[in-house]
Order: sequence, then structure tokens, then C-alpha cells
Amino acid sequence: MQSAAYSLSSPCSIPSLKPRKFCSRAGFQPIRVSSSFAAPERHEHSVSLPNRSWRLSSSSSLPLRAWNLVPSDSKPDRFEVRAKAAESAGEGEKSGSLVKISELGLLFGLWYLFNIYFNIYNKQVLKVFHYPVTISAVQFAVGTIIVSLMWTFNLYKRPKVSGEQLVAIVPLALVHILGNLFTNMSLGKVAVSFTHTIKAMEPFFSVVLSAMFLGELPTVWVVGSLLPIVGGVVLASVTEASFNWPGFWSAMASNLANQSRNVLSKKLMVKKEESLDNITLFSIITIMSFILLAPVAIFVEGIKFTPAYMQSAGLNVKEVVVRSLLAALSFHAYQQVSYMILQRVSPVTHSVGNCVKRVVVIVSSVIFFKTPVSLINSLGTGIALAGVFLYSRVKSIKPKAKAA
Repeated sequence: MQSAAYSLSSPCSIPSLKPRKFCSRAGFQPIRVSSSFAAPERHEHSVSLPNRSWRLSSSSSLPLRAWNLVPSDSKPDRFEVRAKAAESAGEGEKSGSLVKISELGLLFGLWYLFNIYFNIYNKQVLKVFHYPVTISAVQFAVGTIIVSLMWTFNLYKRPKVSGEQLVAIVPLALVHILGNLFTNMSLGKVAVSFTHTIKAMEPFFSVVLSAMFLGELPTVWVVGSLLPIVGGVVLASVTEASFNWPGFWSAMASNLANQSRNVLSKKLMVKKEESLDNITLFSIITIMSFILLAPVAIFVEGIKFTPAYMQSAGLNVKEVVVRSLLAALSFHAYQQVSYMILQRVSPVTHSVGNCVKRVVVIVSSVIFFKTPVSLINSLGTGIALAGVFLYSRVKSIKPKAKAA
């Protein structure tokens, strides 16, 4: 048997394999066409080309890369595209985190600013208008108007509240009224800085009430953090120039009421799946506080927030009204912002921020009202606030579970 192999004298005889640059190149090797089968011996002048598949081979050293339709570097291109996509995604995450940090910083700044304005305007009004129940009712009234506008214009979703939830919220509204009322009574009697120094005792009441009504026993670290708080408040009280007992006990009663609200919110609120978010709960408490306090203010102090009465008392009506409204707006705004921050950070971070807020309010009020402060008084205030900061840190330390 003889293999059927044929040499074609010119590559140009096969049009599909005729790149012109090959034809004109010197020393071009001929392309050999060979069949893949064995044929019987025939006459040398007789040529028979059976209908078979042909294998083309060339002895040329030049590869036929024109037939390779997929670029050899396509995979690196895909890897490069993916790398760039991952890099752009990382940059997007960084920019998103920077936006969140900026928003959070803005909220903290507004929280402190509104609190400063509330204390300054509130103190200016209470110095000349000695009706803390009426002032508290006005603040709740302004808050009620703001909440109603927010719900009316869909700035915040109007909640669907059941009768069971309203019954559970009533005790929270009562202690909310007492907490703000006693704060206003204290601000009317003593300096703003001293009121907030006494209010640094809030962690002490929180620990005591939680242990009494919730059975939450404090850790050794928490108890240790309470010692500088109590000691600092005592030291500041002894050396306070504006000290008087009504102002002192009003601030202490405010601590008791505010922390009772926190305990009651855990004790009396309805099931978790039916619970309300913080901002909605605060809005309902504000409206309910106004409804409950307005008749009490009229009964106890009479109708005093009128231009006729203020003129008869020799007061500047415009100043009293404007500053009262600004204080009420700041009061509602700083509490709303406080709840907005609480939705974004942990309770421990919020507690630390609240401690810093108290420092800012004390310092700003001392500067604005030019309150005389002695070295010992400043030291006591500093120790109390340091204790509050320490409390907010150790509160997150959980006791180790006892081995069985």
C-alpha cells in the first residue's frame, strides 16, 4: 500500500491558503496535502482524490495565527475589569461610610446646640416668669404642634396605636411630665451649671431602680463608677454659690422621674412585636403630656401666659413669648435628634455622647451667664462627670457566666 501524498508546486493553487505576503517571500516552504487514509496502488498518471477530510500541514516555521479567533490576553482583561470593579466598589463603600460619619457628626452637633439654646432661653424666661408648670405646658404644646405637622405632611409616618398601647404609655407620660417639670423648677432656683451637675446623678438612680424593680444587679465595676459621681456632686454642692434646697431637691426629683421612665418603659410596654420606635413613642408621650398637664397648669397657676398678665407684671411681652417659644422649639428638637442618634449608635455610645453634652452645657452656661465658679466647685463637677463617663464605659462589661 502506498500513501497518497501530493506536492503542489505553488501554494497559490489553494485560494483559502493564499496570504500574499507568503507568496512573495523568498524560501517559502511548500504546503503538503496528505490524506488520512491508505489507497490501493494506481497508475502514476491517474489521479484520484476521494471525498475525504484533509489534514493540511506546512513545514513553514510561521504559525497560522490568523485562524485563532480568541485573543490570547482575554483572561487578563477580564481579571483587570473585575479588579477595577472591586476597586470602585471599595471606593463606594468608603464614600458611603464617610457620608454616614458626617451625618452622625452633624446630628451630635445639633443635639448639643439645641440643648445649649434650650437651657439658656429657658433660664432667661424662668428668671422673670416664675411659673414652671405653665412653662412646661407651653413646651409640650409646641411639641404637640410640631408632631401634628409632621404627621399631617407625612414627614414622619403616623402610627397606628392600639388601646392597649395607649394604656401602657400613660405611666410613661406621667413620669415624663414630672421629669421636665422638676428640671424647670430647678433651673428657676439655681444656676444651670449646678442643675446639670446634680443631674449627673442619673446613673445612680438608674442602678438603684433597676435593681429594685427589674432585678438587674449591678456589677462591681458599675458600683465602683458610682462612687466618683456621688462624691463629685456632694463636693460641687457644698461649694455652689447659688445653692438652695428647693433647687437641689427639684433636680434630684428630676433624676428620679427620668430614670423611672426608663424602668417603666421596660416593665410596662407591650409585646416587642407590637412595640413602637423611639421617635414615635416620644411623639405620643409629648401629646399625652400636654393633654394631662394643661389642665393642671391652669388649676395650679391659673392662666398666666397671656400678654395682659405679663404687661401687668411689668414684663417685656415680646421677649418672654419669643424666648419661651425658642426654648420650647429647642426642647423638642434636641430630644428628637437624641432619638435619631440612638437609632444609629449603640446605647453605650449614646451614653458617652450624653456625658459630653452635659459638659458642653455646663461650660457654655457658665460662660454665658458668667456664673461664679470656685476651684473646689469645678473639681467636684469634673469628678462627677468623669464618673458618668466611667459608668457609661463599664456599663457594657457583662459578668462572666458561672461554670455549671
